[in-house]
Order: sequence, then structure tokens, then C-alpha cells
Amino acid sequence: MDEVKCIVAIVERGKADKIVDKAKKVGAKGATILYGRGTGESEVMRFLNIHIEASKEIIIVLCEENKYKPIYDIIIETGRLKEPGTGIIFTLPVYNLVGLHHRKKFEK
Repeated sequence: MDEVKCIVAIVERGKADKIVDKAKKVGAKGATILYGRGTGESEVMRFLNIHIEASKEIIIVLCEENKYKPIYDIIIETGRLKEPGTGIIFTLPVYNLVGLHHRKKFEK
């Protein structure tokens, strides 16, 4: 079985649906979208003179490690994450995964 990777992207509010749609087109089987609020925007605005919306959407995508790169790349591209103040993305290894019964190859 392939190792599983978790992609986490924190993006501007209102952009997650479009990002997830594009991610599905390059191989994501699904995603979870959560809502959050950032706390660092006042410090960033003060030093960089950039407006950053406090409301955020957090996208979580699980995928096989050998298939994550196109998904990761399209999230960066669609969310414009290389531009200042648009969000962040990172990956985490996944251990002890339980609950994806419809995706038996993910489970050990």
C-alpha cells in the first residue's frame, strides 16, 4: 500500500470550492473544507501594508503520497498561494488511518 499524505491549505474565504474543483480534476478524490479565522493579519498589515482577510477556509485533502504533487501544485496555482497574503499550504504524513471504508487501498 502507498503511504498517505495530507495536504492542508489555508486560503482566503470564498475560494475553497473553486480550488477543490480544480484539485479533483487532477486526481483528488475529495476534500474537507473547514472555516477559520486568522490572528496574524494586524501584524502583517502593520509591517507590510498588505490587507489580509481574517476569515479563512481550510482545505484538507488525503491522497497517496506518489499522487500528491499535481494536487499540491494546482492548489498553489488556483489559490495564487505564491502571492503575499493569499494563504499557505503544507503537507503532513498520515499514520493509523481509519474510516475511509469506501477507499480500501488507503487502509491497512
